[in-house]
Amino acid sequence: MAKEPTKNTYQKEGHVIAPRDVSFDWNDVPLHYIPNEPFASQFWNIMHLLVPEGEKAMAGTVSEALAYITDERLHEEAVGFVGQEAMHAVSHESFHSRLAEEGVNVEAIISAYNFWFRKVVTDHGLKGRAKEEWLKERLALFAAMEHFTAVVGQWMLDNEALEEAGTHPMVLDLLKWHCAEEVEHRNVLFDVYQHLDGSYIRRLRTGLVGSVGLAVWWLGTAHYLMKHDPAPKKWWKPWPVQMIEATRKHLLPGIQFVVTDLPPYLKPNFHPSEMGPMDKAIKYLATSPAALGAQH
Repeated sequence: MAKEPTKNTYQKEGHVIAPRDVSFDWNDVPLHYIPNEPFASQFWNIMHLLVPEGEKAMAGTVSEALAYITDERLHEEAVGFVGQEAMHAVSHESFHSRLAEEGVNVEAIISAYNFWFRKVVTDHGLKGRAKEEWLKERLALFAAMEHFTAVVGQWMLDNEALEEAGTHPMVLDLLKWHCAEEVEHRNVLFDVYQHLDGSYIRRLRTGLVGSVGLAVWWLGTAHYLMKHDPAPKKWWKPWPVQMIEATRKHLLPGIQFVVTDLPPYLKPNFHPSEMGPMDKAIKYLATSPAALGAQH
């Protein structure tokens, strides 16, 4: 099933992808860990709910693809990608108990994500040609989603407002560490898809589906979390207003990024390496408290 790598389907950047065995302690993290910003805090909480199931599904799909990857270096990067995504899932999942302690019931939203990633976007036990085609479809869909995580990752690495706003340092390190690794492995899933298939029509279709899906999931989960936030809401502004204000303060990228950053991905000759240097990602991973702790 694999195609021979070409200049347009696999660009080597000479970077080793490897998981980091990080850990985080949430004991003193408040529910609104960005002070006086309920929506901004809940916006980033979505990562703790969406990421575990989504990243497990991505890691599982790339694991299935390993048997078809004939390029030795791409195979090595894909293995590293699987390890990083698995660690992301575990790290964000560990925050669930903290949300429960703060009185946020997340079981319903987690069940919804479980349904989509474990019942819908799974291998379904297919065989032969059907198995290969469905694998290609899932790789294309997840490659599109990885494009947006890389966009958010770079935004996070460029961001100074969250630290200036007093975001809890443990949460900020989790977000920046995760986002730095998203930038670090931004090429891998796209290259795996190009190596196994590379159909532009499939990339176009799944890019549109992925962008709409992310927007719906993110806004739907934001609404759910704000509705079930146990803090007194007497003086709260409606959450869409809070979202606009937090975006203007640069505390979040704003959901419009799924529209504004889609056209570059849909260019026929697009490759993630065009998104710019990954210097900030490498620099942060060299100084992240969690990443440094993993080395010891």
